[in-house]
Amino acid sequence: MKLVTFLYEGRTQPGLLDADQVLPLNQAGFDDALSLIADGQQSLDRVGALVVDNSAFRLELGSVKLLAPLTNPPRIFGIGLNYRDHAIESKMAVQNVPTVFLKLPSSIIGPDADVPLPPEAAQPDYEAELAVVIGKAGHRILPSDWKKHIFGYTIINDVSARGVQLATSQWSLGKSFPGFTPMGPAIVTTDEISDPHELSIQLTLNGELMQSANTRDLIFKIPELIAYISALVPLQPGDIISTGTPSGVGMGRTPQLWLKPGDKMIIKIEHVGILRNCTSTGS
Repeated sequence: MKLVTFLYEGRTQPGLLDADQVLPLNQAGFDDALSLIADGQQSLDRVGALVVDNSAFRLELGSVKLLAPLTNPPRIFGIGLNYRDHAIESKMAVQNVPTVFLKLPSSIIGPDADVPLPPEAAQPDYEAELAVVIGKAGHRILPSDWKKHIFGYTIINDVSARGVQLATSQWSLGKSFPGFTPMGPAIVTTDEISDPHELSIQLTLNGELMQSANTRDLIFKIPELIAYISALVPLQPGDIISTGTPSGVGMGRTPQLWLKPGDKMIIKIEHVGILRNCTSTGS
């Protein structure tokens, strides 16, 4: 299933995306996506019963506004330098352990929302990433148990102000400006993706292909990321792990290419979806 969060008649609520329709999940007793994710298998059973109910209320997709599918995750763990070619273009060493930073949830926006570029966000850049949404809490999760702890997958554009990010060794603030975490359009549950390590990932900027790779090229695969992070910090339902970006970012180009107001970014990840966002002048 494809879990979304949408705005309809002034109310934000979770739903299921089915072609050109949205099935509101308040009919199953869920007020937001996080409560559904945290409820585990019971939530999936309730949603499944609603899906087959022909009397359930449905909305046309064109009548709602899609927001980020998860607007209030407990944490967003970003992974840096997780594609070898991206580490090389960034002139940074490939790490022996995952490079982990945090993006603040206040930076989240949804599909088709503008990414504001305030003057403090020096050298803004794009990063197409596959993101993992944790469904089941866990501490010291074994790599072999990784699938038991994933609810689904979504797309994140890890927008980064390189001038802020690289001014110190701490990356979080340079990646957490308001609007710097476009996400969506949906969280695709694990049953729809047989292998998250065999997905093509692309980003175009104003129609030009800038990034193109496959998640098979991840240095630290999802089982390793979950095991590493959970050994240090217990994972919670709704936590997001953004697995890193491939080569082709603006920082790695000659000459370097920085985002400017009016740019159109489109990320496509196989079986996960298409995330579109434009940049705008920030205040």
